[in-house]
Amino acid sequence: MFRRTRPSRRTRAEERKDAAVPSQPDREPTADEAAAADKQTLDPDAARHAEEMYQRGADEQGEGRLP
Repeated sequence: MFRRTRPSRRTRAEERKDAAVPSQPDREPTADEAAAADKQTLDPDAARHAEEMYQRGADEQGEGRLP
């Protein structure tokens, strides 16, 4: 059976410290990875759909609102 636990003050302090550290990549992309990324092209339908979803989200008012 699942038992709830309470984190210690030390655990909470470590969590707060960890949350304050900005995220960053573990390494820079290699030259091959960067070249492969530059060769990629976007599917126009996917780009159009993504733009529509961004706009729909930007126009939304209130949390959990249905169209």
